[in-house]
Amino acid sequence: MSLSDSQRRPLVVGIGGTTRAASSTERALAFALRGAEEAGARTQLFGGTFLHTLPHYAPEDPARTDAQLELIEAVRAADAVIIATPGYHGGVSGLVKNALDTLEELRADNRPYLDGRAVGCIVTAYGWQAAGSVLTSLRSIVHALRGWPTPFGAGINTLETRFESAQQCSDAKVAEQLATVGRQAAQFALAFGGQGQHAASFASAASAANGVGGAQVANAPRTEKRLSLAV
Repeated sequence: MSLSDSQRRPLVVGIGGTTRAASSTERALAFALRGAEEAGARTQLFGGTFLHTLPHYAPEDPARTDAQLELIEAVRAADAVIIATPGYHGGVSGLVKNALDTLEELRADNRPYLDGRAVGCIVTAYGWQAAGSVLTSLRSIVHALRGWPTPFGAGINTLETRFESAQQCSDAKVAEQLATVGRQAAQFALAFGGQGQHAASFASAASAANGVGGAQVANAPRTEKRLSLAV
C-alpha cells in the first residue's frame, strides 16, 4: 500500500478486550474491525493485553507513559473508533473505562475527545440483561465524549454465542452484526472525510467573528472543555 493510498483511507481505531487473552470481547472487536477494512478503512487494535498496561488515569499527574501516549495519539489521528467492552456487574469494565478516561488528554484539541468521529459500540455479556443495559451505558459515555454512536450497536450474549477463534464465530448472524458495526464506522468516516479540518476552520471563523482569535481558543483554559473528569 502506497503512502497516498494510506492517506486516502480513513483510520478506524479499535479499543477493547479483557485481561484474559483471546477473550470473546476482543475477538468480537476483531470481527468489527475486519468489517471496517472491507468498507475501505485502515484499522488499529488496542486489545486487552495493551489496555492492561495502562496505569490508572490520574489527571492531576502530567506524566504519561509510552502506552498512554500511543493510545492518545492513535485516537487523535482516528477518523472513527470502535469500542468493545464486557458487561461487568451491569457496567462497562474498569479496563475499558480507564482507556476512555485517558482520552481526557484530548480535551484541548480542535476535535476534543471523540468529536467528529463515528463510534461503534460492542458489548459482550453472559446473558441478555447486561448486554442491553451496558450497551446503553456505553452509548451514553460516547455521547459524553462528543462522539457519534453508529446507528447499529452489537450486544452479544456469550451464553449463546462462541468465538472459537479470531476468525470463527458460532453464529453467522452475530458475525454479520459485528461486521455491520465496523462498516458503519468506516462509511461515516469515508462520507465525512476531512470534516474535522472543515470544522476547525469554521470554529476559527466563528471565533474571529466574536472577537476571539484562534490562538486564544486553542489556549483557552482546559477546564472549559473538561467534561466528566472535572472535580
